[in-house]
Parts: sequence; C-alpha cells; structure tokens
Amino acid sequence: MANNIPDNLHYSKDHEWVSVEDGIAAVGITDYAQNALGDVVYVELPKEGDTFEAHDVVGSVESVKAVSEIFTPVGGEVTEVNEDLNDTPESVNEDPYGAAWLFKIKMSNPGEADAMLSPEEYEEFLSENE
Repeated sequence: MANNIPDNLHYSKDHEWVSVEDGIAAVGITDYAQNALGDVVYVELPKEGDTFEAHDVVGSVESVKAVSEIFTPVGGEVTEVNEDLNDTPESVNEDPYGAAWLFKIKMSNPGEADAMLSPEEYEEFLSENE
C-alpha cells in the first residue's frame, strides 16, 4: 500500500504531522494513522491557551475500533483548535492533511520541528514497522 506522505511536512514516530509557518505549527495525524484507526467518530482536542512540552498527550482520537492518544510533536502554547472536528470528526479520515488539522501551537523551540522526521525518513519508518 502506498502511503500518502506530503513532502512539505515534518513527521513524528507517533504518526503526527507538523506544518510550520511563522513559528506556529499546525498539527494533525497522518494518513497512515487515520487508516489504522478506521472510521473516526470523536476527536478530543486541547484548549486554546494550554501549554505543552514536546511529546505530551494533548487529546485523543476515537474511532469505531479504538481510542488513540494524540501527542504534540512540538512544545509551546496552543493558539487555535479545529472546532469543526466537533461536528465532523470523519474529516480526519477524508482529509487528514487539510481540513482535519487538529490544533495550532506557538512553538517555544522552533528547532523541535526541524528535528522531526522528513517525509523520506517517515516513509522508511513506516516500511520498517509494517
């Protein structure tokens, strides 16, 4: 199965992606993760103003199969959450890299995103763990 791994993002081994713009990281789960979860029925997100360290649990994604924790790949303060997911959690399955971003975080250490996996490294990580 070919994985959908956009080449403009950073990836974590927990299957989150990060897109950085002006020190703000948008965070979501990867296509691989949504595929593994199955039909998403509920998303629990952090609150605006919450602060986290990299790798902290910030919420969860619930599917018909399982509940999976969401980790933040970068530390900082949550500036925005995707409220649309309250009404349409299934968009995590339909558009994991677009409409289904989970939250945005003002990074306390922008270098954390650079330390994440490149698209090529993430693809290699997936192939080693299939």
